[in-house]
Order: sequence, then structure tokens, then C-alpha cells
Amino acid sequence: MTALAVRHLGVTFGGLHAVSDVSFDVAEGSITALIGPNGAGKTTLFNLVTGVVRPSAGTVTLFGQPILGLRAEAIAGLGLLRTFQTARVFPGMTTRENLLAGAHLLLRHGALAQMLRLPAARREERILAERADALLELLGLARFADAAATELPMGAQKLVEVGRALMGRPRMLLLDEPAAGLNDSETAELSALLRAIRAAGITVLIVEHNMALVMESADQVAVLDAGTLIAHGTPEAVRAHPRVIEAYLGVAARQGAAA
Repeated sequence: MTALAVRHLGVTFGGLHAVSDVSFDVAEGSITALIGPNGAGKTTLFNLVTGVVRPSAGTVTLFGQPILGLRAEAIAGLGLLRTFQTARVFPGMTTRENLLAGAHLLLRHGALAQMLRLPAARREERILAERADALLELLGLARFADAAATELPMGAQKLVEVGRALMGRPRMLLLDEPAAGLNDSETAELSALLRAIRAAGITVLIVEHNMALVMESADQVAVLDAGTLIAHGTPEAVRAHPRVIEAYLGVAARQGAAA
């Protein structure tokens, strides 16, 4: 089954085509990487899919259901959750509390039941706390559970975002540069985490600049350049694609000329 189907998606900002006529599929239970030079439109595409930005053209379906035009919170309620390029942890909250905040879509008992400490509300609270602690262990963040999330290194804050999204039990997870700020050993752990997420049946679409992580983890790779899709296929096929090589070497050549 196709988890995400993007068809002829585009958006224009002041006459500039930030994303233009992009079409691709993400298979259910797969990891698909979205790569491209800086400014290629990758994060803009994420924002279009998740309802943060309204597109100028195209359609997007999630597990067969059209989601274009829905508000971001409605899309999240359908099981599509995301992280952001810059870590966004909640200030004034511990790492564990940040993860628990991600479970708000799952809560079945309201604020009154929580305030009155009704038995059902307490059971729900205990189950969610156990899930948060299990995710902290999986992410290697257990030692930071009671620390202020804003005091964590940037790489750890990125993992807190991943954990918070997983607390919402997504059907599909969009990760925007999760390896940014991670060292080599942390990136290797992230690769293992991505495979574990896939094994749990969660579909993943990831924007990433770390090509080693992409080539090791992704089942499919889609490549954007100047807002258009120039290649889509297996990591091996994409790596050898002439237009992909040209896009990356062209960027390198321009940077070298400007130096």
C-alpha cells in the first residue's frame, strides 16, 4: 500500500517556484530519504505535506485519504507526525515531560479526570510514563530524563523531538535533518533507530544531508534540485544518476569558484 502519494505538488512565493510539479510515492513500511542541495525545497515540501504551508497546485493523499487543505493538527490526528530542522523542545519542561507532551492526541481522559486523579486517568498516566521511559532508553536519553530539555546538547534535543513524535503513535513519521548535530556514534545509533521504527511498521520520510546515513538506511531516495524532482529510486541507482551528480557537483563547483 502507498502511505503517501504526492502528485504535481507546487508552491510559489512572490513569483519564485519553491516547489514545482513534484510527484512521488512513499511505500507503507519503508524509509524514503529526500535529499538535495541547500535551497532545493526539501523543507518546503515537508511544510506542504504537513499543512504548514498551503500549496499552489497538486494533491497529497495519506493512506488513500486526501489531506491537502487540512490544518496541521488534523493531519497529525490522521497519524502523520513530523520533526523540524531546528530542534523545538518545550522550555520549562524536563526531557521526560517533553516526550509525554507528544501523547496529547492519545489521551482519553480529560483535564477534570486528571485533576481528580480518577483511577482510569491514573492508569493512563502510568502507561504513558512507562512508554516515555522506554523510548528514552531506546533513544539513549534515559540519563537526561529529569534534566531540563533546553539544557541538552543540540543533537540530544533533536532526538527528544523524535521521541515526542513517537509518543503520538504515528502511522507515518517525517524527520527533518535528524542527524544534524550528531557525532558519528550518535548517527550510527540513529540509523539503528530508523530501522527499528520501520520494523515497528511506521513509515518514514526523512530529509537528510548525511549521505552515509541515507545510503545505509533508506529503501528509496527522492532528489530535489531547485524545487523540482530530478531522480527517484534505490540509493544505488540515485547515487549514480547523472542529474544527481551534476546537481551536487554543480553546487560544489559554484562554492569553489566563490571561495
